[in-house]
Amino acid sequence: MSIKIEHKQLAEKIASALISKNETIAIAEATTGGLVSASLLAVEGASRYYAGGGVLYTLNSRIVLAGVSSEEYKDYRGTTPEMISSLANSMRLKIGSTWCIAESGLAGASGGRFGGEPGNTIIGITGPLEKTERFDSGLKGREENMIAFTTRTLQFTLECLEDV
Repeated sequence: MSIKIEHKQLAEKIASALISKNETIAIAEATTGGLVSASLLAVEGASRYYAGGGVLYTLNSRIVLAGVSSEEYKDYRGTTPEMISSLANSMRLKIGSTWCIAESGLAGASGGRFGGEPGNTIIGITGPLEKTERFDSGLKGREENMIAFTTRTLQFTLECLEDV
């Protein structure tokens, strides 16, 4: 997959907003598979605002890399807004960024282990503003969901940055 023009345009606006306030952002992504980070890193001067991140696709990676408590996943039955907020906050603190955006859901093509349908993700941001949202793409295909989730994650990030 390559970076979509829309993603780069959104990333440029995010970069501008962060740079103008001398702020940084970390990324904890799952079903976008690194596309959010790739979009942000495609903007020249990314080292001024991109603090780091990772594709935290498994529960173990969230515990080991982001430092989320394993207790949060003790009775795991699918991702919740609270889990995404915790993941974003853990990664933000671990990396030392102003902001962190986190995302996880079901890209597809089949449903999740706990009965969820593909095409759904939860996006969360922590920093000067904390907010989560559920996003339903209405799509079933894995790649098209990854792209739709990336678009919405970037839009959501920009909206949150503009709200502060």
